[in-house]
Formats: sequence, structure tokens, C-alpha cells
Amino acid sequence: MSTARDAISARHVGHISVVALGLSLGSFFAISFMACILLGLIVPDAGMHRPWLQFFPGFEWVTPRGIVIGLVWTQVYGWYTALVFGSLFNFFAARLS
Repeated sequence: MSTARDAISARHVGHISVVALGLSLGSFFAISFMACILLGLIVPDAGMHRPWLQFFPGFEWVTPRGIVIGLVWTQVYGWYTALVFGSLFNFFAARLS
């Protein structure tokens, strides 16, 4: 049996926590970055470093400084995506519900 509360919650699209999204994306990008670094160490001639040089200013291939710079950039890109996407989603979800 459906109640008025069920009808209201069915129309409500939802809200994305921008902080949770930022933490999730930042972690996902950092894990992916480290996996690529490890793959680049296993297969050194595959050219794994070229994209990082392009997208992560200051990155140096397989140096402690370069890895830290890469991890910082993964957080920047993750949080940028979370702030823009999360804010847009919440805006449009509120307008459409």
C-alpha cells in the first residue's frame, strides 16, 4: 500500500554529497595513478609517463617528488570534478523534482 510519504520520496531525485564525491573521485584517481606508475615500472618502454607529463605540470617520471606532484594533481582533478558535477547535479535535481 502506497502512502503519501512514498509518493513524495518517489518524486525526489536525491542529493549528492559533494564531499563524499570529492573523496571518492580523489581516491579513485590516486589509485589509478599509482597503478599506472607500477605498470610503467613493470613495462618501462610502454610510454606510460607521457600523459602524466601533459596533464600534471611539474611531474617527473618515477621520482619521489614526481609521485607526490602526481598525487596532488589527482586530488585537484578529483575535487574539481566533484565540485562542478556535484553542484550541477544538485542544482538540476532540485529544479526537476
